Amino acid sequence: MYSLVRQVGNHRQAVGEEAERGDGRILADVSATGRRLTRDELASRRDLGERAADAGHGLRSLIGAHLAATRAAWPAPPTSPDSVLAAVQQVVDAFAEGYERAQRLAVRQEEATRREFIDDLLYGRSDLGRLAERAERFGLRLSHAHAVAVAQGPTAYDESDPVARRIEQSLVTRFGHRSILLTTKDGRLLCVAPGDQDEVLAYFAKQAYAATDGGRVAIGRPQPGPGGVVQSYEEALNALDLADRLDLEAPVLHAADLLVYPVLTRDRQAMADLVSSALGPLTAARGGPRVLMETLIAYFDSGCVAAEAARRLSLSVRAFTYRLERIQQLTGADPADTNHRYMLQTAVIGARLLDWPDKAL
Repeated sequence: MYSLVRQVGNHRQAVGEEAERGDGRILADVSATGRRLTRDELASRRDLGERAADAGHGLRSLIGAHLAATRAAWPAPPTSPDSVLAAVQQVVDAFAEGYERAQRLAVRQEEATRREFIDDLLYGRSDLGRLAERAERFGLRLSHAHAVAVAQGPTAYDESDPVARRIEQSLVTRFGHRSILLTTKDGRLLCVAPGDQDEVLAYFAKQAYAATDGGRVAIGRPQPGPGGVVQSYEEALNALDLADRLDLEAPVLHAADLLVYPVLTRDRQAMADLVSSALGPLTAARGGPRVLMETLIAYFDSGCVAAEAARRLSLSVRAFTYRLERIQQLTGADPADTNHRYMLQTAVIGARLLDWPDKAL
């Protein structure tokens, strides 16, 4: 380790000395002839700027070294100060251009490396052992359990978006760098945090909800091991999909609270048979099944309180009760009867998950 540090230090010193020698030679020649720098000389200064950036020099100290070299090599009269200063300006400008070019390239390479890691992390495409090694560079220890929160707003976001930067700054200010990874994927905001730090994801959800003007956030369950992040991420995505299908109103969804829905749809054919058997007769209603389906949804969502369901649908209680009676006539099942209610409610959930009656079963 010491040897590596010494090599880096020697390289930095060599770059600095080369800059001073080169500036001195150019300045001496330009001051004697009054000419401007040649294309090759400018290219050499740009190249040196790139090498200085790669060597880890700070631009401020390098500009200071250039000016110090200029003072040391300042030609004697009658040389025109204007021609010397013009040459110095060209040297510094070319050097800074090369330095900035190297910095931009380094940033792009770092962004590409980070994006590649995130894609591999969320899709599980990389060797898990290698993925765990790469994760440490970004502050994650994949041997531990992790959970993922996904925020979805009215627009798509990327990592350069002010919303993403504002949320990241809020988290860093609140928690510091607690092995937290903030990123974006497919237009959504993501937060990966250790599975035992619920407060991090809760705070992310609060900030994301506010920053996205009322977006929705889903939080996956903590999952262990290198593949745990992708599992938790997929749970969060499934929770968002369920919220859209079921018109769930909660701004923050926890996958652990929605486990019943994947269970209900695990056997799709069985669920389709239930929907067809229990709700299929509603297709005989005047105008189709949609109005009566909305009636059942409002009834079950309001806790089977007819007055509240009627209010949600802007109906009188009498009109709403008539609809319930019509449902009983068509299906043979009474929504108000506890013996029939579970079957109808399960069928309604299945219908919403299967997009019935919009899609054929």
